[in-house]
Amino acid sequence: MSKPNYLQGACVWKGAEMRQNRRWVKEFPAVVLEQIDVALKKVEDLDWRNVNRRSFPLPDAAAFFDDVREELENGSGMVKMRGLDVSCYDQEQLRRIWYGLGCHLGTPMYQNCRGEVMREIKDEGMGIGAKLYGATVDASGNQFLSSGARTLSPGQLRFHTDRCDVVGLLCVRQASEGGVSKLASSATVYNEILKRRPDLHALLCKPIPRSRFGEEAGGEHVVYDLPIFGVREGKLTSHFSLTYIENAQMLPGVRKLTGAEHEAIQMLMDVAEEECFEMRFAPGDIQLLNNHIVYHGRTAFKDDASTGQNRMLMRLWLSMPNSRTLPEDHAVLWGDVGAGRPHGGIAQPATATIA
Repeated sequence: MSKPNYLQGACVWKGAEMRQNRRWVKEFPAVVLEQIDVALKKVEDLDWRNVNRRSFPLPDAAAFFDDVREELENGSGMVKMRGLDVSCYDQEQLRRIWYGLGCHLGTPMYQNCRGEVMREIKDEGMGIGAKLYGATVDASGNQFLSSGARTLSPGQLRFHTDRCDVVGLLCVRQASEGGVSKLASSATVYNEILKRRPDLHALLCKPIPRSRFGEEAGGEHVVYDLPIFGVREGKLTSHFSLTYIENAQMLPGVRKLTGAEHEAIQMLMDVAEEECFEMRFAPGDIQLLNNHIVYHGRTAFKDDASTGQNRMLMRLWLSMPNSRTLPEDHAVLWGDVGAGRPHGGIAQPATATIA
């Protein structure tokens, strides 16, 4: 294997500079906001699942969306779209708007084996999350929640990526306390580990066992091997969720990680924390993250329903038309690895329907 090179470009950033650099904040043009309202009237009798680019026309939005897609793929890997006044719409209208915008940006993908293409992210309680996404017990007998179950609780979320080119979150309501988004450049983490500990960097470029715990039914294997870092044509993809790695270690017959591999993963978490910055959503903000080059996490939060401050986001997983070519050995997770091809999403049982 050839010696890895440092990654270059706008995707390599430190949190301190991104707090000052506003290139990733995109304001909706006034004409686009006007056209959103016109398009909404055209689909008022449609179920949001049947909304598409044709039924939700935004004739003057093409340049805006091109700019957003360019920033996501060839820029910092993140965008915050601002300007949508969510107080003007009810929840079903927001679903139509957000799904319509998602269809203009990319292709919505399945987020779980129940066929959901839009998911409300809010505190549904440990019991609901465990029932929907799965839970088990660890070696100490404590409950071990799947990644999906943790998302539906008010607890902290560790740095991770989702199984799609771009994850999009529309903030409908924010919590009374916490719920702060934490973002880190995985390209910066890649470079920093290569600089500080090339021996550990090399381990993150080799296969590490993951489970599909709570994620999908009908996957080819319950456990699969995938490197955390992969580079093709000079572009990084880093898929990382510690929960799936931890769960794989609980299963019989799975190769146990070495001490050095554990150290490498911990270093990744530590460097991401060092280089991250925090961003708090406001209602109407839309956060878009390229999972190939951005890790995201979340601080714990507290709701106060009495004041209308009970956190709720609407999530879309998008496959992007300008996405990068992925390494061949990442097909086990992403499916088609070609540029601009449908990437990611969750495999569906034969009987699945969109919900």
